[in-house]
Amino acid sequence: MAGLPPLNLAMNPKDEQFFKALGARIAGARKIHELTQQQLAEQLGVAQQTLAHYEGGRLRLPVSLLPELTRTLGLSSDELLGQNVTRRRKRSPSSRLQKQLEAISQLPKARQRFVSEMLDTVLAKTQQ
Repeated sequence: MAGLPPLNLAMNPKDEQFFKALGARIAGARKIHELTQQQLAEQLGVAQQTLAHYEGGRLRLPVSLLPELTRTLGLSSDELLGQNVTRRRKRSPSSRLQKQLEAISQLPKARQRFVSEMLDTVLAKTQQ
């Protein structure tokens, strides 16, 4: 291994933006399926802290995890990678909801709990 140049692990801004958005989609889908980071990490065979880094966009997600992620989260690879899979309308309700979930996943944990409790209250009232 001597003589090899050092590996550049820094992400360029475009990659950093992509991996942050990917992480937000993973976190949003995980929460929809009511999975904890620990539960999803176990299914993927990675440490919980590693999954937290993927969700935060701080680590590049290995391509080898994509098949298990799509199966577990019930998403197509296009959906997981953020490809526009619905071209019927510019903005469908699900894409707006997905963006809201992504934004919520970036909030501090205390605010995420608050939003979750608020949603639980609203949903409980609509089911009465």
